[in-house]
Amino acid sequence: MILSDRDIKQALKTGRITVEPLFPNAIQPASLDLHLGRVFLIFNTTKFTEIDVKKPVADLMERVEIGEHEPFILHSGQFALGITVERTGFGNDIAGRLEGKSSLGRIGLLIHATAGYIDPGNALYPTLELHNVSPLPIKLYSNMPIAQMSYIPLSSAAERPYGTSKRNKYYQDTEPQPSKFYLNFGDSE
Repeated sequence: MILSDRDIKQALKTGRITVEPLFPNAIQPASLDLHLGRVFLIFNTTKFTEIDVKKPVADLMERVEIGEHEPFILHSGQFALGITVERTGFGNDIAGRLEGKSSLGRIGLLIHATAGYIDPGNALYPTLELHNVSPLPIKLYSNMPIAQMSYIPLSSAAERPYGTSKRNKYYQDTEPQPSKFYLNFGDSE
């Protein structure tokens, strides 16, 4: 089951989900629109030739921040990490599913490679895994609708919500985060 617009409004009132700021007209029939932030991470392909998943990748990426009215140009085939303007929070009994906008998909913009799921208990500015699969560059602007979040109620509250384990790598993110997959090769808790 996915929450309807009526249920999203009720969940916002009770604090079961949080969205700050909440843009006017953001609530859709069964999702909530999220907007593009101004900070991006892009791979530096002039200094590095490979990614080793057993090693940190933060040094492989460069932070880019655009001005309020300045576009971020995502070239054909390019991958970048972005972030939403909104900070979203999930109760221990609800998960989120981040999806693209149909109109942007129709021009070849993907907003997540594989990680569209957000665990119950998390509160963060969702990271976007932006990929341009069109043959032309795409100009992206801050505050434009970029994604939609749907809310999935759980059968019961999570026993160990996100953020209760040292292994929760992206809890309360405030900027796009490079992959922390290398931590999977370390000690378990």
